[in-house]
Amino acid sequence: MAKKIENNHKGSKDYSASDITVMEGLEAVRKRPGMYIGTTGIEGVQHLIHEIVDNGVDEAMAGFATKITVILNEDGSVTVIDDGRGIPVDTHEKTGISAVETVMTTLHAGGKFGGKGYQVSGGLHGVGASVVNGLSVWLKVEVRRDKQIWTQTYTKGIPDSPLSSRPQTKEDLQGTGTTVTWLPDKDIFPEIDYLYEGILTRFREMAYLNQGLNIQLISNYHKDLWPHNQVAFKFEGGVQSFVNNLNKKRTAIHENIMYVNEVMEDIVVETAIQYNESFIDNTLSFANCIRTSDGGTHVTGFRSALTRVINDYGKKQGYFKEDIQSLSGEDVREGLMCVVSVKVKDPQFEGQT
Repeated sequence: MAKKIENNHKGSKDYSASDITVMEGLEAVRKRPGMYIGTTGIEGVQHLIHEIVDNGVDEAMAGFATKITVILNEDGSVTVIDDGRGIPVDTHEKTGISAVETVMTTLHAGGKFGGKGYQVSGGLHGVGASVVNGLSVWLKVEVRRDKQIWTQTYTKGIPDSPLSSRPQTKEDLQGTGTTVTWLPDKDIFPEIDYLYEGILTRFREMAYLNQGLNIQLISNYHKDLWPHNQVAFKFEGGVQSFVNNLNKKRTAIHENIMYVNEVMEDIVVETAIQYNESFIDNTLSFANCIRTSDGGTHVTGFRSALTRVINDYGKKQGYFKEDIQSLSGEDVREGLMCVVSVKVKDPQFEGQT
């Protein structure tokens, strides 16, 4: 007879309201960081950067930011500077504290949930800034707005003092914008490191997908890069430049890149196409600047439309022989190099981390 296995995970019989744990503020983030950033490995450390950078990119997509600077500091802290509108500093009606503190300390707080702050955004979870704050030893936010410099610091997600302000001087960064600096918590992340090439790849994509946006990366952390520790990306050609770069090691069949940029019912569709002599379909797709590696309705729609248009054209021009009535989708996409980018108000993602 099989030996009965004892259950050593039994709870107390006296299960009452006192056994229910209620976590305040960002305690839940520190207790279960994997739920919010996917991993506490190096990828998780880098995910913090992308959460804050995405806020700057959202400002760019809204038409208010033109430059984002990311600095990897020598001590492992990170600084992200954008020239957007700056996080609002007035008192939030629901929380009774400044909008800055609300964004930095409250999950699912931001201008991306049906408000007027953004028509489209990448960081749809609305947990970016607050999660970065909760997983850092310390964080400092500085807002340039209304010719004032507004500053607040935090320790492990908890404000050190209320939001303070002073007049903007000539020594300060000019105009409007937000600067966030943080140091990831070693109690959360066993290893703090930054994979330079991986960060560059993401920033390069961001610059391609947001025509004219300047994204700069400065690393004082990777000492072996000196003096080549600064890289900036800015592509006036947008996704056309993206396709041109992807195809540069291949032999293009036609010189000009086919480009479509249309806005319909608040949906921005941007596509660049160029065929090459390979037999591979290489379609990169994005929704609100987030890579959709598994495709989606935007990719399905694009492929169907491309197949239909080419077949219709072929029939009208009499290119098909009697035994061939149409080309399959696979035939149409053979040798295709393409970028499909859509910007939608309320996209539905299967997962973000």
